[in-house]
Amino acid sequence: MTLLVFGKTGQVATELARLAPDAIFLGRDDADLSNPAACVAAIKRHAPTGVINAAAFTAVDKAEDEEPLATVINGEAPGAMARACAELDIPFVHISTDYVFDGSGQDPWRPDDQTAPIGAYGRSKRAGEDAVRAAGGTHVIMRTSWVFSAHGGNFVKTMLRLGAERDALRIVSDQIGGPTGAADIATTALRALDTIATKPDLYGTYHYSGAPDTSWAGFAKAIFDEAGLSVAVEEIPTTDYPTPAARPLNSRMDCSSLEAAFGIERPDWRAGLKDVIKELNA
Repeated sequence: MTLLVFGKTGQVATELARLAPDAIFLGRDDADLSNPAACVAAIKRHAPTGVINAAAFTAVDKAEDEEPLATVINGEAPGAMARACAELDIPFVHISTDYVFDGSGQDPWRPDDQTAPIGAYGRSKRAGEDAVRAAGGTHVIMRTSWVFSAHGGNFVKTMLRLGAERDALRIVSDQIGGPTGAADIATTALRALDTIATKPDLYGTYHYSGAPDTSWAGFAKAIFDEAGLSVAVEEIPTTDYPTPAARPLNSRMDCSSLEAAFGIERPDWRAGLKDVIKELNA
């Protein structure tokens, strides 16, 4: 398979490059997602046999002030990619997010649950999902959550930095979800792409997040324990940590349909965390 990946320096794209070094990776200079036509041109120019979109506008708070741009990058560009892939009859995998839901309740979100994003980022990602489905091609939309790795900016690296500077931190404890290693997401995206290339009837929307579900405070404690840092974690409610964009309280994801279709189980994020901290220490 000749693989084309939109994204080059992001967390998932970096892990994809490790797993598929012969793939073609397109950064902003190669295909700017703020120009959807450039994405279409890139697909037609490279003529791949499979495409993964691992690029996105991911600055959740910034999206509140730049929703039109976020909607082009997260909404219109994936739709353009999907239409090009449908025209060329090649499979397409698009990475999405739990932010398409409103975060209510305590039950894990199923892929067919009603979406109701509570912020600009979530609205932009839902627009992308809708556009990918409307393209009518063979695709997998893979919603994930709480991505972490040794690369880029993420919660693990932030906690390690703050934990080295302070002996106590106040961390939100009423937002619950599944931390997900970027390496696991990359592996699953490749497997899904390979599978739908020969079994296109498995197209659709799936959930993939790490297990077990935990809070940000619980995740932080695990990070400090694994890193050998002595940091006291004070658990606080979301209301004590206001942000420009609202965060979903419930990011639990029902991943059973992914396991049924592809045989892929939820990864244990604690194993992924161990690998990430080992890499950072190296």
